[in-house]
Amino acid sequence: MSTATLPPPIGPMTADEFLRLHGDESGIELIDGQIVRLPMPGLEHGEVCANVAIILGNHVKSNRLGRLFTNDSFVRLGADRVRGPDVLYISYQTMPADVPTPKGAYAPPLELVVEVRSPFNTIREMTLKADEYLAAGVKVVLIVEPESASVGVFRSDELPQRFHNGDILELPDVLPGFAVPVKRFFE
Repeated sequence: MSTATLPPPIGPMTADEFLRLHGDESGIELIDGQIVRLPMPGLEHGEVCANVAIILGNHVKSNRLGRLFTNDSFVRLGADRVRGPDVLYISYQTMPADVPTPKGAYAPPLELVVEVRSPFNTIREMTLKADEYLAAGVKVVLIVEPESASVGVFRSDELPQRFHNGDILELPDVLPGFAVPVKRFFE
């Protein structure tokens, strides 16, 4: 029996099962062994995601720092948890330039994950998601908030920082030389 014809597992699903059965799908994640379908967040969310990816990507590429990935590039956060962040960055120190991009999901460590809050996410949900990434070994998590034109910066063992429309966001621990006015993410 080929893996494509196996019946879906009964009960909680492992990350391996999820990726085997649903690794080519978009708009889903695996949380505590359960598939969670994510609603389409709309144009504003997509525009902010694109802005973030362009701004970060320009810096990463022009400085030859690493690789940038976008929407639904699966990240394995445990045996029963797979997320699809909006943007993620992996340095060449972590994944050297001469190593082919892996197929499927990537497991931390990685330097930066960005999640853009969609209209259906609560601040509490986004904070818990940031904590999940940090616990799995992500160095920095940005939660981008279109409604308030702000960015929350989360690091392990530190209180979150909030940057607003008039502030300059710098991330020297993961993106040397990066400095951008927060308002550019929302233009």
